[in-house]
Amino acid sequence: MAISYKWIIPSMEAYVEAEGESNVIFRVQWAYVGEEDIYQSVKTGMQDYTYTEGEPFVPYADTEAFEDVVIGWLEGSLDVPEMQAEIDADIALQKNPVKEELYFTWDVES
Repeated sequence: MAISYKWIIPSMEAYVEAEGESNVIFRVQWAYVGEEDIYQSVKTGMQDYTYTEGEPFVPYADTEAFEDVVIGWLEGSLDVPEMQAEIDADIALQKNPVKEELYFTWDVES
């Protein structure tokens, strides 16, 4: 089974008004999740944006279509292939670990 990837956008910060527009998003909190079977790896971060008056502006809307716009911003700003490679490597290590934790199993209080 192949690894599937998805974006999660927990929140965005916006200026109430800026550069003649309303709800101008300047920061996006994101998570990029890779999953395969029972294995999962997540990359998280925040990405800042600057709107300049006169540039194309997409007004905020609480819709999946606007979420797609924000995901487009993230994919234009972040190195998605690198994140996928890191997620792939992490999942490979989960499936075939090279380290383990060992513990003493006897009662040390005796």
